[in-house]
Amino acid sequence: MPNVILHSVRMAVSSSNSFLSTSLLKPSFSHFPLKRLVSIPTCLYNSNNNKKKLSTATPACAIATDSSQSHTQTATLSLNDGTQIEKTEKLVLPTNQSSQNLLRIRHTCAHVMAMAVQKLYPDAKVTIGPWIDSGFYYDFDIEPLTDKDLKRIKKEMDRIIARNLPLIREEVSRDEAQRRIMAINEPYKIEILESIKEDPITVYHIGNEWWDLCAGPHVESTGNINRKAVELESVAGAYWRGDEKKPMLQRIYGTAWENEEQLKAYLHFKEEARRRDHRRLGQDLDLFSIQDEAGGGLVFWHPKGAIVRHIIEDSWKKIHIERGYNLLYTPHVAKADLWKISGHLDFYRENMYDQMNIEDELYQLRPMNCPYHILVYKRKLNSYRDFPIRVAELGTVYRYELSGSLHGLFRVRGFTQDDAHIFCLEDQIKDEISGVLDLTEEILLQFGFSKYEVNLSTRPEKAVGGDDIWEKATSALKDALDDKGWSYQLDEGGGAFYGPKIDLKIEDALGRKWQCSTIQVDFNLPQRFDITYVDSNSEKKRPIMIHRAVLGSLERFFGVLIEHYAGDFPLWLSPVQARVLPVTDIQLEYCNEVIKKLKANSIRAEVCHGERLPKLIRNAEKQRIPLMAVVGPKEAETQTVTVRSRFGGELGTMTIDDFVSRIKTATESRTSF
Repeated sequence: MPNVILHSVRMAVSSSNSFLSTSLLKPSFSHFPLKRLVSIPTCLYNSNNNKKKLSTATPACAIATDSSQSHTQTATLSLNDGTQIEKTEKLVLPTNQSSQNLLRIRHTCAHVMAMAVQKLYPDAKVTIGPWIDSGFYYDFDIEPLTDKDLKRIKKEMDRIIARNLPLIREEVSRDEAQRRIMAINEPYKIEILESIKEDPITVYHIGNEWWDLCAGPHVESTGNINRKAVELESVAGAYWRGDEKKPMLQRIYGTAWENEEQLKAYLHFKEEARRRDHRRLGQDLDLFSIQDEAGGGLVFWHPKGAIVRHIIEDSWKKIHIERGYNLLYTPHVAKADLWKISGHLDFYRENMYDQMNIEDELYQLRPMNCPYHILVYKRKLNSYRDFPIRVAELGTVYRYELSGSLHGLFRVRGFTQDDAHIFCLEDQIKDEISGVLDLTEEILLQFGFSKYEVNLSTRPEKAVGGDDIWEKATSALKDALDDKGWSYQLDEGGGAFYGPKIDLKIEDALGRKWQCSTIQVDFNLPQRFDITYVDSNSEKKRPIMIHRAVLGSLERFFGVLIEHYAGDFPLWLSPVQARVLPVTDIQLEYCNEVIKKLKANSIRAEVCHGERLPKLIRNAEKQRIPLMAVVGPKEAETQTVTVRSRFGGELGTMTIDDFVSRIKTATESRTSF
């Protein structure tokens, strides 16, 4: 499916005050082709000097989308009356799946880059160079490269492209391929050759000057590449074969498109993604950190980030209790024997930390919560009348990750899963899956996610459990999705060995897909732990177990939230909902009275002073504070506040009670002020 660049439409007004916005800045539309769609957004602005944002209530329902990726950009048009219109357009970008030509271009660019590198650095050894979702990369055994080196390499690539050299496919015997590789002293290619099982061996030549082991496909000649639609993006270290015990290589990433317009659109999206990077915003907004003294991949939630987490957790617990789940808290460690029973020590050991010897017994930090929930189930004999049994926990787990793979909140070593398990009868599977889908939709909609990509994965070649139960469970998942009205992609044979599963990716403001929710039927652990129930005939039977997570991990979900909102959390979720700003310190005593009343009504507020008012306002905007209550001599005398909204501008003067009431109403309804 094609990627989609979405330009959001908004009516906005010029204002003498500079307010940041989550909309994206975009230059003239002249760079883009004519394939466009125009849409109307959920927020409009009036045309006076104070920008006023209308209600942006959370959508009432969600839709399942196809697998295309949407990117958001805007352009601003000015009317004669001074009103600014941010125009919405859709620009369709091809993907490797939708355009064979683009795939060929990217693959050939990897070869052209490798040829350029070896022309400039004759001692460089080549390894592999595939196409990827946004372009291509190639790994080299070479001294560390710099941005200056990338510019040299790109210029050499341009020369090779301009020469219009043909790409020639050749088939050779394995012995001949080995002879040629040894002749040019490429040791990594020998290892690659040994991993190729098919004969004959195919190689691709660029003219008669450079060749590589390759199955293709490629463009006919380098002249088919638009050099102005190619850019080298970065260089990074990468272990050969991903093994930290093997040599560290230099990986050069590049992007390639069919034309300049596509490249410009992609680069704009990339810049917007950089602006929203949760690692930068986490530092700028003082939300979280990862402390070197404590170790990589271990998250420190700062007060503001912890408040957001508290809100997420409270909302999550409330919904689960309403939906009939029992909340659990279980230990972070357990005897190693538990993980032998579960099979984790056999199949998941590389992701687990070393065991601890405590009084001659081995203990293990938990990588998952499942065995703990099973032990809670086994604490007593259960009857068929007790089903379904639903248990849920915000459980912290620990998984070993290489330092090079750690990435902000997205890849960490300790994280909290919103884990839940359902024990039920076979004929309850569909209803329970339907209930999980409804709960998932309700929770994700609260946080502004209404578009999903849904995948249903079925029985793999190697699996536990009989054909009947696999068929029944898979049908239940399909029926639940059909009843929900969500479209989904079928991944035949892509299920886990222990049961079929549904995976759900959420779409953020830039159209990126994030793996989030999962629902998995498990025939394995009930058998390993020998869990049973007593049926209506007083016989012991094996229950069905369903694993499910809605948010995935709180750390990763928080990172997605930061990038989705670009740090501009909605009022109900914002760590600081209102900041009180005195014109001078003379009003500070009254400001503290306002703060006291706001906090007494569970409104997250703070006072900030010591600077001139314009700077206090700018600082509040930089910190993404939704509301500012300005207090001068008149406000102190009349026991009022003058309210400014980050997006709505000046909202006028009101009493403290009115201010409190409006914040509470907006928070409870999860709408704007």
